[in-house]
Amino acid sequence: MHLLRLLFLALVLSLSGLSSAFGQRLLIQSTTSTQNSGLYDYLLPIAEKELGIDIDVVAVGTGQAIKNAMNGDADVLLVHAKPAELKFIADGYGIQRFDLMYNDFVLIGPASDPEDLAGAADINQAMQRLGQGKAPFVSRGDDSGTHKKEQALWKDAGVSHQGEWYRDAGTGMGATIRIAVEMNGYTLSDRATWIAFQHKMDHKIVYAGDKGLFNQYGIIAVDPKRHPHVNIDAAQKFIDWMLSEHGQNLIAEFRVDGQQLFFPNAAR
Repeated sequence: MHLLRLLFLALVLSLSGLSSAFGQRLLIQSTTSTQNSGLYDYLLPIAEKELGIDIDVVAVGTGQAIKNAMNGDADVLLVHAKPAELKFIADGYGIQRFDLMYNDFVLIGPASDPEDLAGAADINQAMQRLGQGKAPFVSRGDDSGTHKKEQALWKDAGVSHQGEWYRDAGTGMGATIRIAVEMNGYTLSDRATWIAFQHKMDHKIVYAGDKGLFNQYGIIAVDPKRHPHVNIDAAQKFIDWMLSEHGQNLIAEFRVDGQQLFFPNAAR
């Protein structure tokens, strides 16, 4: 078994003071939005009980989650950057990618909206208005799925995003939102993390709804041919459960403040 994986599982057991309640243990490398939103707190206890598997999650930016899985520190990868996910499989690290669920990205800003993003005709115009630099823009800057999307949006809009107005935080989504709020600036967030964020102050969603802000999540089993220690039996059970009508219905039923955060779209 990979050394880092052993160390991680040893830490989990030492902190819990408990041995595995079931015969199998599953390790998921995941994007942060699924964790920050509370989805795992709701979903995984049900999965553990029904599948008889102890499930641990490492929630980091998508780029780091993919790197960790490439190093063998995962049985399942659950992230939201499809081109990077397909490359992960093409390079021999994953078996097959499945669409799991979706939501959307949103632009967050002060209620005064000094860049008038609310009046933008489309996402390209919204990004061009941000590039005017009337207010700070805070980027995650961490190679996460959200950061990858942000970089693609700047490119598509033809904006160089250089200048003091552009702040590279290098932090997770929740911390990035907090910085944007404190600086009275803008940021790009997945909708789920924004809804679950507790300290919005006078900030709100100032632009959303463009088809270019679609946010698809995928799920992949790490290939045991690359890393023989992968618990492929538990990984396949979990993936099948998540893609099943039952698992998809549970995802759809998850809400925060009455709002649905994720929309299941697995092919059945």
